[in-house]
Amino acid sequence: HLCLYISQSTFAISSFRFMATNDLMMELQKDSIKLDEDSEKKVVKMLLKLLEDKNGEVQNLAVKCLGPLVGKVKEYQVETIVDTLCTNMLSDKEQLRDISSIGLKTVISELPPASTGSTMTANVCKKITAQLTGAIGKQEDVSVQLEALDILSDMLSRLGGTLYSFHSSILNCLLPQLTSPRLAVRKRAIIALGHLVLTCSGNIFSELTEHLLAELKRNESTSTTRTYIQCVAGISRQAGHRIGEHLEKIIPLIVRYCNVEDDELREYCFQAFESFVRRIFICRDRCPKEIDPHIPNVMELCLKYITFDPNYNYDNEEEEEEEMMETENGEDEEQESDDEYSDDDDISWKVRRSAAKCLEAIVSSRHDLLQDFYKTLSPVLISRFKEREENVRADIFSAYISLLKQTLPIQSWLHASDASGKDDVPLTMLQKQVPNIVKALHKQLKEKSIKSRQGCFSLLTELASVLPGCLADHIPALVPGIVFSLADKSSSSNMRIDTLSFLHVLLCNHQPEVFHPHIKSLLPPVVTCIGDPFYKITSEALLVTQQLVKVIRPLDKSCTFDAKPYVKDLFPGTLKRLKAADIDQEVKERAISCMGQIICNLGDHLSTDLQPTLKIFLERLKNEITRLTTVKVLTLIASSPLKINLRPILGEGFPILASFLRKNQRALKLSTLTALDILVKNYSDSLQPAMIESVLTELPALITENDMHVSQVAIMFLTTLAKVYPSCISKISGSVLAEIFQLVHSPLLQGGALNAIIDFFQALVLTKTATMGYSELMKQLTAPIYSSGSAEASVMLHKQAYYSVAKCVAALSSACPKEVPAIVNQFIQDVKNPKSSSAVKVLAFLSLAEMGRTMNLSSQRELKTVILEAFSSPSEEVKSAASYALGNISVGNLKEYLPFMLKEIGSQPKRQYLLLHSLKEVISSSPANGLEPYVEDIWALLFKHCECTEEGTRNVVAECLGKLTLVNPSELLPRLKKQLSSGSPHARSTVVTAIKFTIADQPQPIDALLKGCIGDFLKTLQDPDLNVRRVALAMFNSAAHNKPSLIRDLLNAVLPSLYNETNVRRELIREVEMGPFKHTVDDGLDVRKAAFECMYTLLESCLDRLDIYEYLNHVEDGLKDHYDIRMLTFIMLARLSTLCPSAVLQRLERLIEPLRATCSTKVKAGSVKQEFEKQDELKRSAMRAVAALLTIPEVEKSPAMAEFSSQIRSNPEMASLFESIQKDSASLPTSESMDMS
Repeated sequence: HLCLYISQSTFAISSFRFMATNDLMMELQKDSIKLDEDSEKKVVKMLLKLLEDKNGEVQNLAVKCLGPLVGKVKEYQVETIVDTLCTNMLSDKEQLRDISSIGLKTVISELPPASTGSTMTANVCKKITAQLTGAIGKQEDVSVQLEALDILSDMLSRLGGTLYSFHSSILNCLLPQLTSPRLAVRKRAIIALGHLVLTCSGNIFSELTEHLLAELKRNESTSTTRTYIQCVAGISRQAGHRIGEHLEKIIPLIVRYCNVEDDELREYCFQAFESFVRRIFICRDRCPKEIDPHIPNVMELCLKYITFDPNYNYDNEEEEEEEMMETENGEDEEQESDDEYSDDDDISWKVRRSAAKCLEAIVSSRHDLLQDFYKTLSPVLISRFKEREENVRADIFSAYISLLKQTLPIQSWLHASDASGKDDVPLTMLQKQVPNIVKALHKQLKEKSIKSRQGCFSLLTELASVLPGCLADHIPALVPGIVFSLADKSSSSNMRIDTLSFLHVLLCNHQPEVFHPHIKSLLPPVVTCIGDPFYKITSEALLVTQQLVKVIRPLDKSCTFDAKPYVKDLFPGTLKRLKAADIDQEVKERAISCMGQIICNLGDHLSTDLQPTLKIFLERLKNEITRLTTVKVLTLIASSPLKINLRPILGEGFPILASFLRKNQRALKLSTLTALDILVKNYSDSLQPAMIESVLTELPALITENDMHVSQVAIMFLTTLAKVYPSCISKISGSVLAEIFQLVHSPLLQGGALNAIIDFFQALVLTKTATMGYSELMKQLTAPIYSSGSAEASVMLHKQAYYSVAKCVAALSSACPKEVPAIVNQFIQDVKNPKSSSAVKVLAFLSLAEMGRTMNLSSQRELKTVILEAFSSPSEEVKSAASYALGNISVGNLKEYLPFMLKEIGSQPKRQYLLLHSLKEVISSSPANGLEPYVEDIWALLFKHCECTEEGTRNVVAECLGKLTLVNPSELLPRLKKQLSSGSPHARSTVVTAIKFTIADQPQPIDALLKGCIGDFLKTLQDPDLNVRRVALAMFNSAAHNKPSLIRDLLNAVLPSLYNETNVRRELIREVEMGPFKHTVDDGLDVRKAAFECMYTLLESCLDRLDIYEYLNHVEDGLKDHYDIRMLTFIMLARLSTLCPSAVLQRLERLIEPLRATCSTKVKAGSVKQEFEKQDELKRSAMRAVAALLTIPEVEKSPAMAEFSSQIRSNPEMASLFESIQKDSASLPTSESMDMS
């Protein structure tokens, strides 16, 4: 009906046409609308007619209708639309041309992507492309050309892969446009080429680069050369990974053009260099081989041209400075002289700016050249801080800030041990340059230009963060600039905020004394900012004031500075903000924190103002929005050494705090417990028993295994109560204790929470409360294990719970030494009693172990025999507990037990394994000086057993050797190294495993020695024995994971051996006959698995040292290997997608094939259930890798990926698997990682 209505000839009034078209658009946007063939024809015909309507608004609406229409009509109708639009684009009427090009863009944006499997997109695109390339080639009308180029760019960027067959003709049509007389045409042709190189084949890319190189060599005119250099830069920005191999030829040409006297050309040259460095060197995807040789050359050019300012003389600036000081109206004079220099044709600043940007790109991608940067680049940049052009100066600051960010020491366990050596050199070099930096900047801090001042403060902020304390000597030079920016009326809000945030960093990173002479001038402008109407300034000023309070009167050291005169400045401004209720949330919180700091550090100077302010805190405590901040502030005030009088608010405040313990906000519970703890410690005389009881009733609910940290803090508070108020402990209801015992018996208890419980029990036993004496507590602790004597009750307890109970038993015993002999005797009787269950024996041994570690149990004569008898117990748990006990009891008395243990190891081959475990406990837990007299004996004994055929025994021997080496590394490490030449493979594997146990993630004395000789141990990666190679890989993996600094510099030598181990070895695969079946066994699988695990670890810790393309070759092979290896490589691929997206993009076609093969395999019908499960897990893992690949930007432009995506969508089984993977990943944290520790 609408079409009919629109098409009636009488329908002449444009407003009616407008309304009808609008209705049509509304209808088309509904999903429910279905058009039959006849209606389709009418609607399409009508809309195309309306595009030529005389009324512009009707035309606009008609164009909007095209979008929803594309999805609703048949393919041939879309082709009709496109044909008409293309014809109209070539029309003489400008308005019709414009509306048609908008129409084409609308249609292109609505076409379904090729991955959906629709053929329409391909056909329509081909139609448009043929017409567009024709229009571009004709060169009759520039505006037609520009529109056509624009549409072509749109199409290539969205659907480049679909136009595969047209790439060659598109290229041939675009290249001539680079020499068009109109610069706008050239510019758009460059953009279109940028989109083309993303999806074109290698041949077309080579054709394009060859053409550009040839034209650059010909150098027909400067104008075209500029265009070609811009084009190279454009391609590099879009597809940097592809241009790498051509750099060898391109860079020398561009270097040559840098020396041509043409500023615009030079600017483009530097932009090209920047794009090479940034794109090819996306930090992780290093292609060092390609760009490395050119970096020094490019840097030299940048440094030369960053000072390129032929029309200005900087030399007499210093003299001018001095003259200005003399003449009051110096500013006006300088203004005039500046105007004389002004030269509109001078574009040398563009060259300087592009050189600065290029330097920034080099600095931010080349961490390894830091020392060179500080030698050559830093002084030049500092000397250019005086740059006259504001825009260029901003880029020079930005480049220097990048340099500082690169220098920031890496705060990470991965590089902890690197930091000691070479990383200090750049910092020392920077330290020497600080005076020059300040000298260059402090003049600018008072300049009118806000942009310059902001740049200075950003740079100084970064400097103060990188080198805390480095500005201590320069505070007098900086303070006037800070005060100027805060007080200056013309300063913008952002200027003030930047200044305040710099001042905050400065105050945090320097000693308080250096500011004391300047407090008088710094404080007033900051306090004025607290009263600023803009909330962000107020908030930042409160943060600075809080830090200033700590500086004016530091509480952690004695200080002669008199803070009293400044209280009258600080207090009223902050109080005004604290009282205000109608202000921003952030300001409220910071006002509370700031006032808390004032009371904490200066409370003794507040006299009558103190109590009313505390009353305000009480009000804030009752408010849900501010209560958390207030609790933290009360904690701060309560712990102040000034002993602030909080008593007036405790009566009302304590019950409020108690009520917070039942709120559902975890942070509030934790902060409240900390506050209560400090109040009980410091204000015990003012708390009534009723107050404390109100808190006690809330505690049982907090002690639960569901939240170990809250439990830990709650138990620490209980310990404080037991020490400060022993009387109230009798009120500790059974429920609190019941919860604690429940926790002790939980398998999750460990670390901090366990230590808190141990402290609590010790404090509890010392209160001498009747119902909670030693024997009562022991009974409740061990009850579940002793109960019913049978195995049923004790089965419920997890192995971890036995260790927890044993530690608590030992803690109680050390608090009550008188009880020790009786309890030790009881445990010995338990072990001897044949009726005791194995659970009781395990507990007895573990408790003896924990007690024996800290006490000397040698008076118990029976102990040795009891333990040795247990070694032949039928229960494995009892044996292992006895072995643990022997080791720990020996730690408590080495002289008595260690020689006995060594003798037993020598004479009892059957018990050897258990005795060696005991020895491992001794070596791990004893202090080094206690072990020293026995080192030789232990060493000799261990070497007797390092060739043992049992791998389990060899591993324990290796661990003992490794831990023993840590006692005296300088002497023992060389001995281990000597054993590498041993003839026996077993001995070699033991030695290599021993080294694994000397590597820990914390810095140790052995590190420097290990770094020197780990290369020799890694040579075992080429050992003829398979098992030695496997343990060498495990050791390498441990080093890469825990202390990468040990192996980073050896990677060039080690990687070939590592990669070699990833190959399948045919000679290690054998067939085993199992009855009627033949079963294939691959002896090399474990080694390959270990090698791939090492490769994964290197991704996390040494990515910058890997040649990622070589690495990907081996990942690719792994994708076709055994089930276990494929599972590993799928995870690696997912990780690589985030770390090195562009390298993965380049290899996409080769990586997709094995993924496709895995996703589409079918299990044979008669297979066992495990086979189905295994295959299912494999498919899920492969699909996770596919999902990760799809997150790479620009991946949809790869034809191979588009095809695979459509295959997944069209196969119901694969589609549902893919959807479930996406749901999983949405609910998980982003990075998928594999624990290789």
